Amino acid sequence: MLIFALDSSAVVATVALYRDKAPLASFTLKNGNTHSETLLPMAKALFEVTGYTADDVDVFACSAGPGSFTGMRIGAATVKGLAFGKGKTVIGVSTLEAMARNLLPTKGLICPVMNARRGQVYNALFFADGDSLTRLCPDRALAADDLAAELRAREAPFYLIGDGVDVATAALGDLTPLPCPTPVAEQNAAGVALAAYHLYEAGVRTTDRDLSPIYLRLPQAERERLEKEQATKKDGN
Repeated sequence: MLIFALDSSAVVATVALYRDKAPLASFTLKNGNTHSETLLPMAKALFEVTGYTADDVDVFACSAGPGSFTGMRIGAATVKGLAFGKGKTVIGVSTLEAMARNLLPTKGLICPVMNARRGQVYNALFFADGDSLTRLCPDRALAADDLAAELRAREAPFYLIGDGVDVATAALGDLTPLPCPTPVAEQNAAGVALAAYHLYEAGVRTTDRDLSPIYLRLPQAERERLEKEQATKKDGN
């Protein structure tokens, strides 16, 4: 099974091609360009160097969120464009689960975090036994202080990964995460491919029509609009 995967949920743009659970090639770019400028050229380059085309792909996958609202929309649009008219399986995976899968064959508690602004992080907790990954809670948006309290209560060593590390670390106090290799500390399409593989093996057969971003919160512009409306109503009273 040939899997094409991408992740555009944060600053990093990353694409990968996998044969089942084995990597064939991957590209990662973090140069400040927008995902709309980089993703499609990266995908084309990936197919070029491997000798495959989009027609050869059995499963298209992308990180569906949580993450950057714009980035997720661009990623979904790119995958839909590549898969259009091919009748292939298209799978959206949790960004947080994909990040956790990047750490396998690590053993222990894995805590991926993404910066959700305003002192909050997107997070889920996973336990890795070296071969498999067990989800301990659903994807969520919560205050960094609340996450720190939960980790403290668990009294277990943990890996902290993702672009929300700085926000989470500030709330951890004397809690020190286990050291994590830098290449797997950020989003990577490899984890997306592995997550998609496991979903496919579990029977998931979604299509491009089913693919939509996962929003745990309203976009910032929408939140600010609602806050202004509430403030206006309050002043009117």
